[in-house]
Amino acid sequence: MSLRVMHADVVPQQGIRVNKPLIMARLAALALACSVVPLHAASTPPASTAASADARFKNIYSAEWAWRTGQAGISTSGEPQLNSGRLDQVDAASQQRRLDYWQGVLKRLAGVDAAQLSPANRVNYAIYREQIGNFVAGQQFKTWQMPFNSDSAFWSDIGYVLGGDRLRTSADYDRYLDRLGQIPAYFDQQIANMRAGLKRGFSVPRAVLDGRDVSIAAVADLKDPTQSSFYEPFKQLPATIPADRAQALQGQALRHIRDEVIPAYAKLLAFFRDEYVPQARTTLAAEALPDGKAFYRQQIREYTTLDLDPDEIHRIGLDQVAKIHAQMLEVMQDTGFKGSFTDFLQFLRTDPQFYAKTPEELLMRSAWVAKQVDGQMPRYFGHLPRAHFTIKPVPDDIAPYYTSGRGGADTYLVNTYDLKSRPLFNVPALTLHESYPGHALQLELADEQHDQPAFRRNSYISAYGEGWGLYSEYLGDEMGIYHTPYERFGYLTYQMWRACRLVVDTGIHHLGWTRQQSIDYLTENTALSAREIANEVDRYISWPGQALSYELGYLKIRELRAKAEQALGAKFDLRHFHDTVLSTGSVPLPVLQQRIDRFIADGGPEPDYACDCAKASGISGH
Repeated sequence: MSLRVMHADVVPQQGIRVNKPLIMARLAALALACSVVPLHAASTPPASTAASADARFKNIYSAEWAWRTGQAGISTSGEPQLNSGRLDQVDAASQQRRLDYWQGVLKRLAGVDAAQLSPANRVNYAIYREQIGNFVAGQQFKTWQMPFNSDSAFWSDIGYVLGGDRLRTSADYDRYLDRLGQIPAYFDQQIANMRAGLKRGFSVPRAVLDGRDVSIAAVADLKDPTQSSFYEPFKQLPATIPADRAQALQGQALRHIRDEVIPAYAKLLAFFRDEYVPQARTTLAAEALPDGKAFYRQQIREYTTLDLDPDEIHRIGLDQVAKIHAQMLEVMQDTGFKGSFTDFLQFLRTDPQFYAKTPEELLMRSAWVAKQVDGQMPRYFGHLPRAHFTIKPVPDDIAPYYTSGRGGADTYLVNTYDLKSRPLFNVPALTLHESYPGHALQLELADEQHDQPAFRRNSYISAYGEGWGLYSEYLGDEMGIYHTPYERFGYLTYQMWRACRLVVDTGIHHLGWTRQQSIDYLTENTALSAREIANEVDRYISWPGQALSYELGYLKIRELRAKAEQALGAKFDLRHFHDTVLSTGSVPLPVLQQRIDRFIADGGPEPDYACDCAKASGISGH
């Protein structure tokens, strides 16, 4: 999963071969059906007409973006967005104002004839229209009444939102302190929102709430305010701030944390334990929520950017599971193991040879894989970003229920908690997905796309981002990163994991599967550890639709590559294809399909990569 570092997810303080013609035909048809206006029409409108339409469109999105970044608590595809707004403006009245505003934006967009836009702005329009449509849908379903899931939460995202690692001047520290002081009212509003959700049966299921209070208690139970992550920016202030001023800022921070922040977390903890957990719904399915069938279909549309129904997704998943299982059996034979598939999975889960003995060993293995990939990058990409990423362990307070790893534009988090749940044979696939050529590469390049509007550079579309992450694992096979049969099995188990998500997510939210049924399905089909499986299933239960984005996005990218290879023949250049996919930034799958269709029509050229990136051949290692 992407850590949009937090592009969206700076570290939270205190988430095979495909050649089935029928599946590809269905996805292609759906992508085309989702496209309303050709993004690069054969005829371009007159320059004066395009300029007029472009100006009207730019006025709309510029005004909305300026307004949006002044609002707290907004996310795209579940990823929190940086903002300069007051934290304590997430109450019901504020939410209604947001709905009214975005509905007004949709009306203004309807007044723009997309066919009259320049080719570049047709792409922008398609992305922006879908983005605003998702915001409106979220407000209409009142998703703000459920401001957390088993993977992430408003109380653990707040460190990223406050931006403690981005403070440079005395004024920056003053703003930080001011927002610290807003936390009590912010939490009170979130508590009121959650109470309203409980009242109408719109809550996170009770089945996934055990242990989710730990990250709240990590702050609520602090005795020393200086041990809080909120105090971290004050331990070493910039030398440009005079000593007496620095001391005053430290004193203010200590008082804010001691007298306001810690009590606010304590109040939230009491609410969570005494009200939310006892009153949370006992059902699991998204379709069991108020207006649940429509809500789940909207979640599918938001996270996959396709208009697929749950039964169709379930069938695609079953098809992929069967195909990957056959490949896993072949690799199992390559290891020389004598026994059944179930026995082999048990062997992988329990034999000490497959597990790191120390957190440092796991981190170093991850770094070793990353450096191997680094040496292969110029063969597969013509453009690399100037930015670099680092590798860090997941923070202790969220590690017990956090995923195995998460990557972003500057940080790849590796979960070193419970080492017997972190098999080393999975590390290559995990690292490829989360760092290079996966999330770190894609997000760093997106950051450097200065010719794109801010609403594109700073948004995240799960089907594209997670589809690219899974495709990156596939590239690892072509790069020769999986050296042993066990590592190749780890790659296939990660492929199987994402295929199983199509089955499990729709099983839970549409077909009435139980939590145990979902755990059993993953246990029988993958080599994931018991802890990983339990955490994953809880995430699927509490975050409907998000898990579907990986496999469906991956299948689309594989389909488009095969289409380009066949159409271009000897003219096909894999580096140009990859650069073209990444040059779009995070886009809906129908938009990506139209871009690759143009790539094919133009003869497969190197894209005009308008960014601060550099040619791969001239870049030093990352």
